[in-house]
Amino acid sequence: MSASLTCSRLSFSWPDDTPVFHDLSFTVGTGRTGLVAPNGAGKSTLLRLLAGELLPTAGTVTVDGVLAHLPQNLPLSGDLTVAEVLEVDAVIAALDAIESGDTDERHFAAVGDDWDVEERTRAQLERLGLGQVALDRRLHTLSGGQAVSLGLAAQLLKRPDVLLLDEPTNNLDLDARRTLYGVIEEWNGCLLLVSHDRALLDRMDRIAELDSGELHFYGGDFTAYEEAVRAAREVAEKNVRNAEQDVKREKREMQQARERAARRSSNAAKNIKNAGLPKILAGARKRNAQESAGRADGTHAARVGDAKARLDEAGRAVRDDDRIVLELPGTRVPAGRTVFLGERMRVDLGGRPLFAGEGVDLEIRGPERIALTGPNGAGKSTLLRAVLGDQETSGGGTRRADGRIAYLSQRLDLLDPARTVAENFADATPGMPEADRMNTLARFLFRGDRAHLPTAVLSGGERLRATLACVLCAEPAPQLLLLDEPTNNLDLVSVGQLEGALNSYEGAFVVVSHDERFLTEIGVDRWLRLDGGRLREAGAPAEV
Repeated sequence: MSASLTCSRLSFSWPDDTPVFHDLSFTVGTGRTGLVAPNGAGKSTLLRLLAGELLPTAGTVTVDGVLAHLPQNLPLSGDLTVAEVLEVDAVIAALDAIESGDTDERHFAAVGDDWDVEERTRAQLERLGLGQVALDRRLHTLSGGQAVSLGLAAQLLKRPDVLLLDEPTNNLDLDARRTLYGVIEEWNGCLLLVSHDRALLDRMDRIAELDSGELHFYGGDFTAYEEAVRAAREVAEKNVRNAEQDVKREKREMQQARERAARRSSNAAKNIKNAGLPKILAGARKRNAQESAGRADGTHAARVGDAKARLDEAGRAVRDDDRIVLELPGTRVPAGRTVFLGERMRVDLGGRPLFAGEGVDLEIRGPERIALTGPNGAGKSTLLRAVLGDQETSGGGTRRADGRIAYLSQRLDLLDPARTVAENFADATPGMPEADRMNTLARFLFRGDRAHLPTAVLSGGERLRATLACVLCAEPAPQLLLLDEPTNNLDLVSVGQLEGALNSYEGAFVVVSHDERFLTEIGVDRWLRLDGGRLREAGAPAEV
């Protein structure tokens, strides 16, 4: 039997009658399928419907094979043991009882045919980089990335035919991501995966795009999908330009027809008067001329209406995924200038030193683009805060240049939620004229009324753009930018917009990220790795 998922005329609404899907039909068969869409489009909801965790308002879901689902947020108690999370605790306990000589029938019933459960479990944990984790260890002692990998191990132990994964690389460091990539590449069942990780999506056999409640399938990996989308956008933009010309031509021809009709009417009135025709006959001719002109005008108006309809249709086909292109000369840093120098920096957390030996050294010079990598829990965020000056150091020395240092956290909590985008931007740029402010916000894609939205109602991508505007254009402009996992929880369009903004930035930055594609796109030219309390230079990671 080939594993597959089939939706037939699926509809779903939330209890407050907010619709999510209507009459959605599709089939996903054997192979790896990546599901992409902006945040809020319903990707996670769709996976929950397929897994049976939500009931559709109408329609059916058919699953051929055993299904397993790894949600984005694991609903697990921190007091559970690893064996309990993996759901093998009862079988292992029964095996232990049998080995100790207890021949109670209930132990054999619990084991069933699963006599090799412990060997399979250890092999699965080893496969996911968790070989050192004991089965009696409590979940709350694991890192976020280890918990995600453990959740995946639990699903794989079910020996599923159909596997649903929702953002499986969230919270994973680079090494754990690469381990997951290997597992995914070996998968030979039916996989439907939601992710913003482009390196992972490039390991898919096909991409499914969720757009306005409909699924559109593209053969090939994410790179092939991007090329197809780019080509479609170019065609759509060409169609818009052609449709705009059609509207202008039809309007021009209608105006010319009206002018000709007016001239004919004027000439006819003179001729009738000069001919001395009776009033009844003259009136009939005038009415005929007016009706003929009216019919011609109606024909041209209909053509204008049709041309406008084609323009509207062409406009709807153009994707709203504009990239940010800026000029930020105020952020420029001379090549030889030292913007930060830290020598033998030490930090104590809970009375224990975070860094090994005499501490860590870090010098940032000129417009360097630095990627700070390392395993989760190594202290990367703490090091960023020490560079900023928010984290007190217990030893060593730090020196900062006169230019401003800006910090962008993944929480995007720099803005006042009670104020509008324009008001927050005005607070950050008090010396900028109002007209220049509005033009600048337009370059960050806040055009017209969008600039006057309260920050509290912005989507994640809009909040990112508003924060970037306030950080990058602030007075004085930042010459060192610190970014802590900036792509977490961003959809693919927002990641592209962040890349565009950072590529316009001319100062130095240090970015903590496990997203290799993102780091490549923003032109990282220096790689540092923090591991075991030591900071060292590292080469760019090799292709997986």
